[in-house]
Amino acid sequence: MKKLFAVIGLGRFGGSLVEEFHHLGFEVLAVDVNEERVNRFSELATHAVVANAINENNLKELGLKNVDIAIVSFGGNIEASILATLLLKELGVKQVWVKALSENHQKVLEKIGADRVIHPEREMAKRIAHHVTSDKIVDFIELSKNHSIAEIISTKKVTDKTLNELNVRSKYGCTIIGIQRGEEFIVSPSIEEVICPNDILIVLGHNNEIHAFEEKGV
Repeated sequence: MKKLFAVIGLGRFGGSLVEEFHHLGFEVLAVDVNEERVNRFSELATHAVVANAINENNLKELGLKNVDIAIVSFGGNIEASILATLLLKELGVKQVWVKALSENHQKVLEKIGADRVIHPEREMAKRIAHHVTSDKIVDFIELSKNHSIAEIISTKKVTDKTLNELNVRSKYGCTIIGIQRGEEFIVSPSIEEVICPNDILIVLGHNNEIHAFEEKGV
C-alpha cells in the first residue's frame, strides 16, 4: 500500500513537494490558508484544501491522523510552524517532518517531537557543492552531521575489478551498498561483482571515509 502524504504550506518548497509526489504517483493532501495557492495545486494534489493549520479543529476535520507523513512547510512564520507541529503530534500523525528556518528553530522543533527537521536550502547547497567540486561525485545525500550516501561514478582505476579486489570497506571504512548500471540497479552487490565502465557506485559511510575513497580509491 502506497504512503499517504500531507504538505502543509504551499510556498516554493511545499509546492515543489506536491509536484514531486504527484509525478511519483503518491496520494498527497495539499493544505494552505491561501486560496490562490491551493487552487494552483488542486490538479496535482489528491485533495487540496484551504485551511488554517494552526487550528486544531481544522486539522481534525482534514483527517490528518490517517496520513503517513505530514510535512510542515511554512515560509517565514516560525510560530505557526511550531504550533502546527505540536498539533500534528498531539493528533497522532505517524511522522511529522518540518522545514526549519534557523538552528534555533530546529532546536525547538526537535524538543517538541518533530520526527525530522529539514533545511532545504542548506541541504541543496551541500549537494551542489559536492557535485561541482568533484568530477566523480554525481550526488551527495547527507544522512546526519557526519554520515552520508554518495553516488560516485567509476573510473578506469576500478573498472574490471571485483568489489573483493577493491576491498573498500577495509581500506577506507565506507561501504558500497549498491551499483547503478544503466537502467539496472544492483542492491547489496556480492564481493564477486565486477565494476563496469560508467557504473555509479552507491557509497555509504562517514563523510571523511567517502572523500578518502573518492580521492584515492576510485
